[in-house]
Amino acid sequence: MDPELAQLSFETGEFLRARNLMLCTVESCTGGWIGELVTATAGSSNWYDRGFVTYSNDAKVELLGVDPALLRTHGAVSEETVRAMVLGGLERSNADLVLAVSGIAGPGGGTGERPVGTVCFAWTRRDDPVHTATLRFPGDRQAVRRQAVLHALRTLQRLYE
Repeated sequence: MDPELAQLSFETGEFLRARNLMLCTVESCTGGWIGELVTATAGSSNWYDRGFVTYSNDAKVELLGVDPALLRTHGAVSEETVRAMVLGGLERSNADLVLAVSGIAGPGGGTGERPVGTVCFAWTRRDDPVHTATLRFPGDRQAVRRQAVLHALRTLQRLYE
């Protein structure tokens, strides 16, 4: 495993364990990479509740309760959609913290408004407001997805320290 990602997973686990918090991940463009990463860390069952991989819009609607009208209006790659995704994960899990990711990893699929490399994030803690962000990452598909994984977990720790 990539040493930087392995270290981040370990640090995430220590962070969550020290605060007695459970994590849920809701992923689209990362395709379950965050869930795979955190469960590669021994003892993760003590701080990782579950993950949702909702790559298609239908999955976002069916598994997370995202309103189809929201997807039609704002698209899958929008802060409005990741906000709905993170709230759906919170409602459908036993987690204290939830993060959501949706983006355009490429090589196709980008537009002038949302070019390849655009990734939207949301984080929330039960009974707290939702935080969202949109970033543009450089590189190929793998590089965009890897940067999204790093950003999602690093920001989770920064927001809730």
